[in-house]
Amino acid sequence: MSKTKDYSNGEVTVIWKPEACIHSGICVKGLGEVFKPKEKPWIKMDAATTEAIIKQVNACPSGALSYNRDGEADQATAVLDTKVEVRDNGPLLVYGTLQVTHKDGGQETKNKTTAFCRCGASKNKPYCDGSHVAANFEG
Repeated sequence: MSKTKDYSNGEVTVIWKPEACIHSGICVKGLGEVFKPKEKPWIKMDAATTEAIIKQVNACPSGALSYNRDGEADQATAVLDTKVEVRDNGPLLVYGTLQVTHKDGGQETKNKTTAFCRCGASKNKPYCDGSHVAANFEG
């Protein structure tokens, strides 16, 4: 089971899955007053409005960031339409709900955004772990 960390402002809880993060930096570039990777805790929930935080979390390309509105059902239970995007020199992003079957036969349901490795260098296959940057992957 993968480790998660939760950050709340009383209205919304942001869930971070470090193992899913591909370090795209979109969270930091989009809302740098909230997402501060060099500080602890690295997510400052009081630095922006709830809506701004939700909007930025929804832009996370790996699905490492998700949220629950406090007092409401988990957003991860919704079934989402599927869309596929090929990122320049990066992963294959699959948006939506999908069932992943691993080589050992284990299965998991992924919601929101899943980043699949295209470069072959990931140590977390089939998922992207950001290794394409160090591997100078072009594609």
